[in-house]
Amino acid sequence: MIQVGKPAPDFVSPAYHKGAFTNVKLSDHLGKWVVLCFYPGDFTFV
Repeated sequence: MIQVGKPAPDFVSPAYHKGAFTNVKLSDHLGKWVVLCFYPGDFTFV
């Protein structure tokens, strides 16, 4: 179960970076500070 203050589980997610779609894997950033932001309405016409 995900809990505040605990490490985030590893995941792969689609992302848009430098004009192209790519996949981002959390474990590729081990040892670095990471800020996770989620926009559930992004790329939709709301």
